[in-house]
Amino acid sequence: MPRAVWTGSISFGLVNVPVKLFSATESHQVHFRQFDPESGEHVRYQRVTEKSGEEVDYDDIVKGYELDDGRYVLVTPEELASVEPGRSRSIEIEDFIDLDAVDPIWFDRSYHLAPADETAAKPYTLLQQAMEDAGRVAIARFVMRTKQYLGAIRPSDGHLVLETMYFADEVRDPADIDEMEPLQAGIDVTDRERDAAVRLIDSLTSDWDPTRYQDTYRERVLDLIERKAEGEDIVTDRPEEPVASVSDLMSALEASVEEARQRSGSSSGRSGPTGDDTGDDLDSMSKDELYAQAQERDIAGRSSMSKDELAAALRTAS
Repeated sequence: MPRAVWTGSISFGLVNVPVKLFSATESHQVHFRQFDPESGEHVRYQRVTEKSGEEVDYDDIVKGYELDDGRYVLVTPEELASVEPGRSRSIEIEDFIDLDAVDPIWFDRSYHLAPADETAAKPYTLLQQAMEDAGRVAIARFVMRTKQYLGAIRPSDGHLVLETMYFADEVRDPADIDEMEPLQAGIDVTDRERDAAVRLIDSLTSDWDPTRYQDTYRERVLDLIERKAEGEDIVTDRPEEPVASVSDLMSALEASVEEARQRSGSSSGRSGPTGDDTGDDLDSMSKDELYAQAQERDIAGRSSMSKDELAAALRTAS
C-alpha cells in the first residue's frame, strides 16, 4: 500500500481542496554493496578530514559553499534553518496555462494527487473536470521537506497528477552547447531524404503500450546473480564488435525502411513473445528481444550469450 509523502490542500482563489501526495513511480534498480574481494568484508565509508585523516562525527559537520575565487563560506544548520521557506500545507495555484506550452524538459518527478478524505472528493473532482474541460494545467508552488517546489497539476484519467518542475535558471539553454553550433547555420536536407525518414517513422509507429518495454539489463543482472548464488561458473565473452556506421544517409534510410517493413510482415504472423513460432525473423530482432524470448524459454546460459548465440539457441529450442 503506497504511503502519502505529503498532506495538505490545493488552494485556488478561496477554494481549498484537501489532498495527499503519492509518488507515481518507484525504482527497481539493482543495488550493490561494496566488498573487499580478499576478506569478503564490507567496505564502508568514513567521514575524515582531508589533511589529518581524522574521522568527524556527522553531527559536527557543517556545509560549505564554494565562491568563484575558490574560497568556501561555511554555513551552520541553524543558519540554514533561519532562511528556510517555512512549513506549509498548501499547494498555491498561481496560473492556469495550456499544457502544450510546457516542454517536458521542465518536468522533474511525477506524483499522484488524491483527495485526503471523502469530503474532499467532490471539490477534487470538480477541479479535475473543470481543468479537463478547459484544457488547462495549473502552475503552483508548495513546500515539501523544507524545500520549495514549482509544480504543474494536470488532469489524467479521472484524477490529478502533480509534476514537480525545474525553475528557469535550472534549465540549460541549448545555445550554450558548442556542438549545437552547426545547426545554427542550417543543414540542407533533401525532400527525398525527408520522405524516406517519414516513411521510416511511419513504419515504426505503434500504439503506446508500456508493458512492451522491459528492463532486460536488470533481468540479466538478476539472472546472473541467481546463477552465481547456485554455484554456477560464469564465462564471459568478449564484447561484440560495434557495427560500422553507414556514410550514405539515403542508403541507410532506405535499408532501415525495408528492414522495418520485413519485421512488420514477419511479426504479423507470429503468435507473440510467448508463442512457439520463432521462425526466420530471429535475425531481424535486437539482442534484447532475443534475450526476452530466451528468458521465456528458460534457456540456460542466456545472459552470457551473444546475439548470434541467442538466435541459434532459440532455433534449437523451437
